[in-house]
Amino acid sequence: MTLEKTGAEKTGAKAGTLRKIGLAALAAAFFGGALADGIAHAAESTPAKQLFGKVRLPSNSAAAPIGFYAKGCMAGAVAIPTDGPTWQAMRLSRNRRWGNPAMISLLEKFSRDAVSLGWGSGILIGDISQPRGGPMLTGHASHQIGLDADIWFQAKPAQPLSAEAREDMPFVSMLDKSKFLTVNPKRWTKTHANLVMQAASYPQVERVFVNPAIKKKLCETWTGDRGLLGKVRPVYGHDEHFHIRMHCPSGAANCKAQAAVTPGDGCDKSLAWWFSKEPWAKPTVKPNAKPVKPRFTMLSDLPKACAAVLAAPAASETSATFGTAYAAQPASDADAAIQNVINTTAGDLPDSDIPIPEARPTLQ
Repeated sequence: MTLEKTGAEKTGAKAGTLRKIGLAALAAAFFGGALADGIAHAAESTPAKQLFGKVRLPSNSAAAPIGFYAKGCMAGAVAIPTDGPTWQAMRLSRNRRWGNPAMISLLEKFSRDAVSLGWGSGILIGDISQPRGGPMLTGHASHQIGLDADIWFQAKPAQPLSAEAREDMPFVSMLDKSKFLTVNPKRWTKTHANLVMQAASYPQVERVFVNPAIKKKLCETWTGDRGLLGKVRPVYGHDEHFHIRMHCPSGAANCKAQAAVTPGDGCDKSLAWWFSKEPWAKPTVKPNAKPVKPRFTMLSDLPKACAAVLAAPAASETSATFGTAYAAQPASDADAAIQNVINTTAGDLPDSDIPIPEARPTLQ
């Protein structure tokens, strides 16, 4: 016996069919044939974090943050070099040193400013974003559009860390774990405070996330510009690193801005709430309640442009890190076309002589 579908069911089925057709057409435009059908099917049935987490290189396109910090993707990412004069990128196996060019330039500037503050020989950079942004397999809800970055509360040592050390070196908490939300005075210094507030001082920085205990410590001790304290926001975790978030860059039409920070220094009831029982209370579970099956974010939940970003041809890692002028081998026809009009012969430059880029826009 055949049952007649309701109007709502017909509408839902039609929308699903159109979505599949759109994904198939998109995949076919780039890959064609049976492969395109497989990609479209995977995009429809696979969580977005698995799709974005498997991509190793950025799209070969203009830089653009798409969507919101916790629901979006990133086109045309660039990577911060794994080693710089005043920084090192950590946990390289995660492949999360990619960001919007504005973020990479900010980190390079911040690393130099950190040294001038007395922060060792520079900063240790944690996660920025995946090559095309999007949801991550582990660790973050945000960091999806290339405008978030984590900075360790440990300075870059004078002797550069090996690749092994960057994978295995443990985090160091700034808290006294024997007490409730209390900064460890043996670890936290004035230089730590200066570093966080330096990050907050840049006009392009929208928020700096720290542990509530660190925010409280800053409220009690900071004697500089109290207006900047409002940018420093308390949040769970963030006792071993702090998190820099940038405003949407000017002209980034597809970037969704976060609500503005409330005026004031933030050393008020909103901070006191973190020291109450409410944020730490275990969620109540009704007796005999059935377990709720988690629903993963799918590609169709993200902005439509993210499907195109995911399917776009890749840039080479070298060109996305050091600029096309230093790309040893173009990764696509687009790379090759650009390479033909560049006077520098990249193949004549040995890897050891590839300079750290200065051509990217430097934010003052």
